[in-house]
Amino acid sequence: MNRITDELLRIVSGFQGAFSGAYNIREDGQCAGRRSTEHVQIDSLPDKPGLRITVKPGTKGETVYIPACVTHSDVNDIVYNDFFIGEGADVTIVAGCGVHADGEEEARHNGIHRFFLAKGARVLYKEKHIGTGKGAGARRIDPVTQITMEDDAYFEMDTVQLSGVDDTTRTTSAVLGARARLVVRERLMTNGAETAMTDFDVALDGEDAGADLVSRSVARGHSRQTFRSCIRGKTRCTGHSECDAILADEGCVIATPALEASHVDASLIHEAAIGKIAGEQLLKLCTLGLTEEEAERKIIEGFLR
Repeated sequence: MNRITDELLRIVSGFQGAFSGAYNIREDGQCAGRRSTEHVQIDSLPDKPGLRITVKPGTKGETVYIPACVTHSDVNDIVYNDFFIGEGADVTIVAGCGVHADGEEEARHNGIHRFFLAKGARVLYKEKHIGTGKGAGARRIDPVTQITMEDDAYFEMDTVQLSGVDDTTRTTSAVLGARARLVVRERLMTNGAETAMTDFDVALDGEDAGADLVSRSVARGHSRQTFRSCIRGKTRCTGHSECDAILADEGCVIATPALEASHVDASLIHEAAIGKIAGEQLLKLCTLGLTEEEAERKIIEGFLR
């Protein structure tokens, strides 16, 4: 691995010189390190760039790391990762991504991740995205997450992007079986002329399935964000979608949550709130000795926590 990869890995995946458990490190479209374990097998896909990650049934307490790094401009990296989570398994998957632009050309990573959860499987999926470098080329990250959940499966997604990505389209779709549950927590901040689009599409196919989608974002500078979500209730189920956004400077946020119910016992709710930082919050912190800039930073940090 080169120096920039090491720095990006520390930011997006908590790398401390080594990973414990199963891992695959992707650097500029190539494998920079891989290890499987007794319960987690990582193999290259035979027909396209990417991985097949197989977690054996009943696996408990393991963490799988699959970070990807783009370390210079003029790289357009695309990868397809398929995860097969065995019945009753309970694992954490860390899939951070960093892109570094050092020239005039664009640096881009597009990760297409498909998850197949067997009955009763549980996954905590953590992804952190960041852009770095002083080059004029754009830094782009376009993650695609597709989730298929059998009965009683649980999938929790913690996704964070707080700095440096000039353009991103974040697409997540899921199909849930009976009593399956999907929880998504998104935290997003844009600045300057950055643009970001979030698009959720969730189908609650199984009886008593449930989804809870919450996005919190801050749009600073002249940045622009678009939030779209659609929860489709096809049987007795529960669904909740929430978008909370703070505007600062000349930022812009467009929120279009949607619900589609085709069963009398589908219970679906959506919420959207966009506003500025409350003046009384700033005043209170300033009376405690903070400057207005420091107070604004503290409020934003608390909002995105």
